[in-house]
Formats: sequence, C-alpha cells, structure tokens
Amino acid sequence: MEHLITNPTARRLFNAFMQFGRAGWHQHQQTVAGCKPSEVRVLFCVKKGRSPDIPEMKVSEISKLLHVTSPTITQLIKGLETDGLIERNIDPHDRRAVGIKLTEKGETVTQQAAEVFATSLNGLIEYLGEEQSNQLAELLLKVTRYYDEQAASRGNPSRLPSEYDEQAASRGNPSRSPSPWSGDEHL
Repeated sequence: MEHLITNPTARRLFNAFMQFGRAGWHQHQQTVAGCKPSEVRVLFCVKKGRSPDIPEMKVSEISKLLHVTSPTITQLIKGLETDGLIERNIDPHDRRAVGIKLTEKGETVTQQAAEVFATSLNGLIEYLGEEQSNQLAELLLKVTRYYDEQAASRGNPSRLPSEYDEQAASRGNPSRSPSPWSGDEHL
C-alpha cells in the first residue's frame, strides 16, 4: 500500500501510523494482575461510574460508555467476577437489572492499572517534554475528530464518538462527557 501513496507527507503519516500500531505502547496493561486491556477498561468504567448515591452500574450503562454490546460486557464481567474483581447484585425490584460494583480486590487492581498507565504516560512526558506532550495530545484529539467526522459523513458512526472529546467536556458542553477512564481519581 505504501507504494500507492505518492504524496511524501501522506507516506510519512502512513509509516508513522504503522509504526505506532506496532509500538506496543498499550501492552503494559496486560500485565496488571493478569487483566487484559478490555477488562481493565471495564474496571475503570465501573470505578468512574459510581457515585455516593449509586454505588453500582448496570451492564447497559457500561456497554453504552464503552461502546460495545451488552453481551460483550456480560462476558467480560463473568471473567472479572470469577477473578474476584467485581460483584454482581440482582435488583430485588427488577430481576433483569444487575448492579455491578468493584470488590476490594477490584479496587486494588484498578489502582495498580492506573499507576502502571500513569507511569507509562509520565515516562512519555519525560521523553517528549511538556510542550511536545501537549502538542501530541492536541494533535491526537484533532486526528480523532477528523476521522470521526469522516465516518459520520459516510453515515458510519465512529467507534469512539464525540463524548470522548476531553476538550468539549472541559468546556462544560453537557452533551459530551469525558472518557470513563479519564480523571485524576484513576491516575
């Protein structure tokens, strides 16, 4: 495919994307207490989604936030429950509704994963410097917006729609919320 790209800048972008995909920057998550990245995302989501008045999340809420089907979340939750990281509670008023919350072990693993992720990001900031790290974040958000807009113009909703746009959330746009694993309480 690279030989089909004649614009030198487009070729350089293509090569950069290919190298980034192989870089293994996300592989560190797999080593946290044996949890796969998808399981870590569920743990972060459950931690982020709770509040003092609502200590549990529904499978459908997790599914919506992570943009995957409820059966996919149910399968992940089964494994996390088997590992003692989450517990499921059936709503006594609606037996179809299941509340999900972290166990003490789940809290510990979520904190460990957040620390590993923070260490990785802090290492990248050290490597790039503060200014280039902020530029990278801005460019990555801009790239995401571009591809989201392209997908929307073709009638295909993106996998990570605009509610993950941290800038919109930080500007107080109520129609958008940050990623379920963003925020200081996780990192």
